[in-house]
Amino acid sequence: MNRKKKYRRFLLLALVLDLLVMGYLGYRYFDKTIPEELQVVRGEEDKLLSLLENPWVTWSEAVTTVQNGSYRLECRILGVVPFRQVKVTPVEREEVYLGGIPVGIYMETQGVLIIDTGEIVCADGTCLEPAKNIAQAGDYIVAYNNRRVKNKQELIEEIRHSQGEESLLSVIRHGEEVELALEPALGDDGNYKLGIWVRDNTQGIGTLTYMDEQGNYGALGHGISDVDTGELMQIKNGTLYQAQILSIQKGAKGSPGELAGMIRYEDTLKLGKIVKNSENGIYGIFEGSQDMLGEKVEIGYKQEMHTGEAEILSCVDGEVRAYQAEITNIDMNHQDTNKSFVIQVTDPALLEKTGGIVQGMSGSPVLQDGRLVGAVTHVFVNEPDKGYGIFAETMLAEGET
Repeated sequence: MNRKKKYRRFLLLALVLDLLVMGYLGYRYFDKTIPEELQVVRGEEDKLLSLLENPWVTWSEAVTTVQNGSYRLECRILGVVPFRQVKVTPVEREEVYLGGIPVGIYMETQGVLIIDTGEIVCADGTCLEPAKNIAQAGDYIVAYNNRRVKNKQELIEEIRHSQGEESLLSVIRHGEEVELALEPALGDDGNYKLGIWVRDNTQGIGTLTYMDEQGNYGALGHGISDVDTGELMQIKNGTLYQAQILSIQKGAKGSPGELAGMIRYEDTLKLGKIVKNSENGIYGIFEGSQDMLGEKVEIGYKQEMHTGEAEILSCVDGEVRAYQAEITNIDMNHQDTNKSFVIQVTDPALLEKTGGIVQGMSGSPVLQDGRLVGAVTHVFVNEPDKGYGIFAETMLAEGET
């Protein structure tokens, strides 16, 4: 009898676990395929539900008005279980000029970024750590003893002239200004130091995605973070330059490749200012020649995307070319908006040159059905022919705010 009871309990537990797993997988499926928000082209509202057609989902005929012409549609699973109210915003279909060109990036931080703390070897051979447990990696120094500092050289000079007296650092930490008191130590080279490693600028190469009709550009599709702290960099100034690709390090499993290039920091080669560095890319005003850009195309919205054939525009050999690819997965509500879909390179020419997606291709436009639907953002480390992408509408919205 006890054995039968145990067996029944086991079956019941297994059934409950199966239902929980099925429920979770079902939720993830519907969460990926049913967006929280949608933009629909005015005059094409009747196409919306056909684009979102799903045999398991029914949509309410009644709409709830929100504001500015937006409204909400309710969807139910199997016509019974309420799942989500989707906000729908009618818009005019935007058109942009395609990028695909490599760009050089130079950014100065908003303050002096602390990337680490460390020991100071003093004249008597002892070691001190004045900043240990006080300063943190990711802090931005904006003032020293209530005097604003613009760059790391100014900070170094201020510390050298401190005569070892207690110093007050004003730093931005997690968006709030914090005061730190530190006592400089005299190093074995005769200079006073705080025992902090700092940075005040960064450079790199990426790809321009688009320029809109107002001259605003979007590039990279992901933010620029500090290589040591991993934090999104807060910028004071930034400039976009022309860049020249000199060589390609081909990607392989476990070893991402990269485009190696040259940036010449000359005024005549400036392409514009960088005014925003966000999780969804870098943005600003394009000041280069429109002749450098590609054709003008319509934006494709996320509900218009589908798995299947696509194209990646990129410049890996001195000329922007269209390479064949395939969109293999689309997530309408990914928590990381720059990982909203998966794209796989299928073009033999690009696979031969780069192995797939490499560093420096971030921002490469993705086209489907003749429209710009997104941009490449990341490469899969162990599958270099695959990577993530960001929706074009996400970049455009980011560039407008």
